[in-house]
Amino acid sequence: MKHFSIKAGGMGLIIVWTSLFTLAIGQAASPIWAPPPLIQLIEEGIEQNMEIKSLEARVESLKEEISFAGSLEDPRLGFAVLNLPTDTFDFDQEPMTQKQIFIAQKFPWFGKLDLKSQRAALKTIRQKALLKAKRLELARKIATAYYDLGFIATGLEINARLTDMVNQLLNVVETRYATGRGLQQDVLQAQVELSKLLDEKIRLEKMRRTLEDKINELLNRESFIPVQPPEGLSYPELELNVKRLQGKALKENPRLKIRQAEIEIAAVEIELARKDYWPDMDLMLAYGQREEDFNGRDLPDFISASLTMNIPLWQKNRQDPKLAATKKGHEAAIKFYRNLAEILPHKVDALATEIRDTQKNYRLFTEALLLQADQWASSSLKAYEVGAVEFNTMIDAQIRLLRFELQAANYMYEIYRKRAELEEVLGNHLQVGRGDDHRQ
Repeated sequence: MKHFSIKAGGMGLIIVWTSLFTLAIGQAASPIWAPPPLIQLIEEGIEQNMEIKSLEARVESLKEEISFAGSLEDPRLGFAVLNLPTDTFDFDQEPMTQKQIFIAQKFPWFGKLDLKSQRAALKTIRQKALLKAKRLELARKIATAYYDLGFIATGLEINARLTDMVNQLLNVVETRYATGRGLQQDVLQAQVELSKLLDEKIRLEKMRRTLEDKINELLNRESFIPVQPPEGLSYPELELNVKRLQGKALKENPRLKIRQAEIEIAAVEIELARKDYWPDMDLMLAYGQREEDFNGRDLPDFISASLTMNIPLWQKNRQDPKLAATKKGHEAAIKFYRNLAEILPHKVDALATEIRDTQKNYRLFTEALLLQADQWASSSLKAYEVGAVEFNTMIDAQIRLLRFELQAANYMYEIYRKRAELEEVLGNHLQVGRGDDHRQ
C-alpha cells in the first residue's frame, strides 16, 4: 500500500498541491475512448448531468476553503469602562477609573493552521477523484447503452434481410405449390417464419426505443431525441498486458484515490488531535485612558497586556477519546484502501480475460463458422432447387447464416462494452499496442 506521510510544514503542502495539479490535468481529457459520435453523447451527458455539476461546484467550494482553513481568526476589537464609581458615575472621581480600548487575537498552537490547510486541500483532492469517478461511470453507462443500441440496430437490419429472403422463398414455394411441384407444408412453414420474424422485429424495435430512452435519460434531455446507432465500427484489435494494466489501475483508479485521500485526511486528523493536548493562546493588548482628577492633576494613561491559554485539564474525557477516535478512523481508511487495492487487480484480470475470450469467439465465427454456414446455405439452396433437400433444411441454413452474422456482431460490440468497463476501472484510456501483448 502506498500513501503519503503527512507532516506539519511546507513539504506537506507541496505534496498536496502537486496532487491537486495532477488531478486537474487528468480530468482535462475525455473519460474513456469512444468514436466521435459517442464522444459527443458523452460530452453532452457530462455537461448536463446535475450530480456532476453539483460535484464540480463542491470542488470549487473546497478549493476556496484551503486558504480560509489555514488562516487566523479575525482579531477582536473591544471597548470597556473600568472602575467607574456607582455613586456619582464621574470619570474624574477615582484615579483608577479609565476608558479602555483593546484588541485581542487568538493563536492556535504551532502547526495547527498548516494541518487544517492540508486537510482542506486533501478534501479537495478527494472530491476531485470522486468527480472523476462519476464522470467515468456516466461515460461507461452511455457507452454501454450506445453499443447495445448498435447491436439492436444490427439485429433489426438482419431481421429485415431475413424477412426479404423468406418473402422471396415464399413466392417460390407458392409458385411450386400452384404448379403441383411443391408441398403445402412448405408454404405454411414459410408463413410461420415470417410471423416469427415480425414478432422479433416488434421486440427489437421496443428494445431500441428503450435504449434510446435510457440514453436520453443519461444525457438529461428534456424531451426525447432519436439516437443514431453506431455505424462502421471495425473489430477492435486489443492486445492486453494484464500486469501492466493492473499497475495502471492501482495508480490511476479514482475510487482508489478517494480511499488514499481518506487515509491522508485521517492522518491529518490524528496530528490535529495530538495538537489539542497543547494550549491555544489568546493575546490581548489594551489602552486605558484616564481623566484629570478632581484636583486638576493630569493622570497618566495605562497600557495593559494579557495572554490566556486553555488548560487541557479534562483530557481523559476530551483529548484522549478524540485521539483514539481519529486513530480508529485512520485504521478503517487503511482497511478500505487495502480491500479495494486487492479487488482491482482481480477485476482487471477478469475483464481482460472476458475481452480475450470474446475475441476468440469473434474470430471463430468470422474465420470459420460464417464461412461454413455460407457454404451450407449456398449448397442447400442449390440442392432444394433440384429437389435434393427439403424446404425446412434449406431455410434453416439461410437463417442460420444470418444468425451467425448477428452473433459475430454481438461479440464485436461486447468487446467495445468490456473496453469501456475496463477503462472505467483503469481510470483512463486504454493504451494498446504490440508491446501490450497478453500472453497466457
